Amino acid sequence: MWPNKPVEYVQLSNDDTGLHYGLFVDQDMVSVISVFINKDKAQFRKFATQAKQQGKGYGSALLKHVFKVLKKQQIKTIWCNARLDKCGFYQHFGMHKTEHYFKKGHIDYVIMEVQC
Repeated sequence: MWPNKPVEYVQLSNDDTGLHYGLFVDQDMVSVISVFINKDKAQFRKFATQAKQQGKGYGSALLKHVFKVLKKQQIKTIWCNARLDKCGFYQHFGMHKTEHYFKKGHIDYVIMEVQC
């Protein structure tokens, strides 16, 4: 996800409370996502697919699976911090932009969400 940063850059103090999913092709993990649930809301973070594997549907398949799991758990809202240039991808999953924008590491983000 951040290949030029140390692993500590993406570690969160609450990683041990999250649900962590990976999609493997053979023995190679090609896509990952972490989910953090708070009551009836779930935030997914650290969603990434290896650059050489992007565009093959792996990330979409993993996100679809996670959405299905969360809906079965009766989560009411799923949200994420989306890079502005990736909003179209998330809109395919029914997510919409909120009014909350911010910048991290010279990258523009918006909070996107979907009601389940």
